[in-house]
Amino acid sequence: MISKATIDTVFETARVEEVIGDFVNLKRAGSNWKGLSPFSEERSPSFMVSPAKGIWKDFSSGKGGNSVAFLMEHSHFTYPEAIRYLAKKYNIEIEETEQTDEEKAITDVRESMYLVSEYAKTYFNNTLLNSEEGKAIGYSYFKERGFTNDTIKKFSLGYSPESWDAFTKEALGKGYKLEFLESTGLTIPRDDRPFDRFKGRVMFPIESMSGRVLGFGGRILTNDKKAAKYLNSPESEIYHKSKVLYGIFQAKQSIAKLNNCYLVEGYTDVIQFNQSGIENVVASSGTALTPDQIRLINRLTKNITVLFDGDAAGLRASVRGIDLILEEGMNVKVCTFPDGEDPDSFAKKTSYDDLVLYLETNAKDFIQFKASLLMNEAKNDPIKKADLIRDMVVSISKIPDRIQREIYIQECSRIMDISEQVLHSTLAQLVQKDVVEVGKKQKQEQKAFEIVKNENPFEAEKVDTLGNVEREIIKILLLYGNISEVFEEVLIGTNSEGEVDDLTEQIETKVCQKIYLSLQQDEVEFASILFRNIYNDLINVYLQNESFNLEQYMMHLNPEFAQAIADIIMDDEEHVLHNWQGQNIFPKTKLETLNQFVTDNLFTLRWFLISQFIENSKNSVSREPGADNIGFLTEANDYNGLLKKFSYKTGRVVVRYH
Repeated sequence: MISKATIDTVFETARVEEVIGDFVNLKRAGSNWKGLSPFSEERSPSFMVSPAKGIWKDFSSGKGGNSVAFLMEHSHFTYPEAIRYLAKKYNIEIEETEQTDEEKAITDVRESMYLVSEYAKTYFNNTLLNSEEGKAIGYSYFKERGFTNDTIKKFSLGYSPESWDAFTKEALGKGYKLEFLESTGLTIPRDDRPFDRFKGRVMFPIESMSGRVLGFGGRILTNDKKAAKYLNSPESEIYHKSKVLYGIFQAKQSIAKLNNCYLVEGYTDVIQFNQSGIENVVASSGTALTPDQIRLINRLTKNITVLFDGDAAGLRASVRGIDLILEEGMNVKVCTFPDGEDPDSFAKKTSYDDLVLYLETNAKDFIQFKASLLMNEAKNDPIKKADLIRDMVVSISKIPDRIQREIYIQECSRIMDISEQVLHSTLAQLVQKDVVEVGKKQKQEQKAFEIVKNENPFEAEKVDTLGNVEREIIKILLLYGNISEVFEEVLIGTNSEGEVDDLTEQIETKVCQKIYLSLQQDEVEFASILFRNIYNDLINVYLQNESFNLEQYMMHLNPEFAQAIADIIMDDEEHVLHNWQGQNIFPKTKLETLNQFVTDNLFTLRWFLISQFIENSKNSVSREPGADNIGFLTEANDYNGLLKKFSYKTGRVVVRYH
C-alpha cells in the first residue's frame, strides 16, 4: 500500500495541465487550457483545464476532477495505479506500507488482465536479452533489422521461446491465474495442456496512450507456410484492435509538439522511424484504418501525413482511409516512397536530415495524391477520367468545413482542367444526398420523440430550484469562502421615535462565516445529501484553518466529492469556450459583486424554504366545517409578510417556488 506521504508528494508535484497534456492537445485560453474531449466525439473544444484550481472539466460528457481522476477515467487506472503513474512521471520514490488481505483481494478482472500483460512484456523482453535461445534467434533478428539496444528497450521488444508452454508454465509458477492468461489470449486453452499462442515469435507489445500493455503482435521467424507471418492478440476486455495504434505511447508528446502525425502500416516502420529521430509516427498494425484510430490521433493533432510504399494495389486500398480522415475534419497529406521501398527500409538507409527533407518535399495534398495515383490508370480514357474526377469530389464532400471544400474544389478544377461550376454541381448533389439521409434520420428520431412526448403530454421537466441554490452556495464557499466582504446586516433596535424597528449595519466578515452563521441562524440544512456532506466538510475545514487552498483540498477527496466539486467550480469556465471577449462581450466577474452574489443566494434559499412552508401550511388546512385553522392561517400570513419584505430588499416580484 502506498504511504500517505508519497501520495501527498505526488499531489503537490503533479501539474494537472502537464498530466492531461500527455493525452490531450491543449491550447491556452486565458488562464486556463482547452482542448477536444477525449471522452466523446467532437470538433469544437469543450474540455477545460484550470491549473490554478488543479482540476479539469469535460462539458461534453460531464466528467471532471483532478489529475488522478483523469487518469482513472481516461486510462482506467485504479487509484494506486494513477498514483504510481504520476510518481514515475515526476521521479518520486514510492514508500510502501503493508497491504491487508482485503486490499489485496480488491483486483477486478480488467486489472488482472493488465497485470498479466505487463508480466508477459517483461518476460518476453528478458527472454530476448538473457536466454541463449532469445539471443541466438530473437536478438539476432532485431540486430539484422538494424535496431539498437536503446530502441529494443524503448519499445520493450521481446521473444517467445519455441517451446509449447514455456511462457504459460513460467507465468503459472509466478502465481498468475490461467483464466487471465487465456482471456488475454497469451495462452490457448486445451484440455490436456494449455499452450503459448506466440511460441517461437519475436514480440511487439501494443500499448495504450498511457503506456498500459493491451496486447501483443508476434512475428514468426521460420518459413512455415502454414503459420501466419504476423499474429496479434485476440480481441479481449482490454484489447480492441480497431481502437489502438501501435507506438502511440512513444509518439504522443512528439505528435502534440510538432502538430503532425505520420501514419504507417507496420511495427518495424514505427520503430525504424523512431531510431532515425522521427518520433511522431504510429501504425495501424496492418488493419484498415478505423474512425476510432483517427480520433485517437485527433486528440493530439489535426494533421496526419499518411506514408505508403510504392505498391500500387496497396495505395488504391489506402484511399478509403483518406476519406475517413477527412470525415473527421482533419487535414491529410500523403507521402509515397520509391518503388521497392517502404518506410522501414527507406528510413534505415537515410540520414535524419535527408529523411526529414524527403518527407517535407514529397508530402502531397490528398487531391494531388489522388490525381497522380489515378491519372496513370485513366490516361486518355474519358470515362475513367470522369470516374476519377467524381472520386475526388466524393472525397471533398467528406470535408465538414465549407471553406476548405471550396479551396479543394478550386484545386481540383486546376489540376483536372475542368470548370468549377461542374464540380460545384456534382458536390451539391453529393452534399444534398447526405442532407436527405440526415433528414430521414432526424425524422425517425423526431417520430420516436413524438411518441414518447404523447405518452406524457402534460409532464414537463421541473427545475430543481433548491438544488441549484445549494449548488451556488457550495461554489461560493469553494471559490470565495476565505475572502472578506462588507455585508449589510439587519438588526433589531429602537429608532429615533423609540419604536422597535429593523436597523441595518455594515459589517465586514469572511464569506464562509457569513454563510455559516446565516444558515445556523435559520436552522437550515441542505436537502441534497451530497451537497449537505460537502457543505459540512467545507465548513469544518474553514472553522479549523485560517486559510483555504482549493488545490490542496481537492487532493484527498473521494471520487464522488471530487467529481461533484469539479462540476460545480468549472461551470463558470464554460464561457471561455465561447470567447465572449472576442465578440466584445465582457461579463462581470463574481468578485466585482461578491457581497451581492452571496446575499442574493442566501435570500433565494430562504425565499424557497418559506414558500415551501406556506404551501405545506395551506395543504394542512382542514376543510371540515368548524375546524380551527386560525393558527395555520396566521402563521402563513406572517410568512407572506416576510416574503414581501424579501421582495422589497431584493427588488424582486414575490413568487412561490413549488
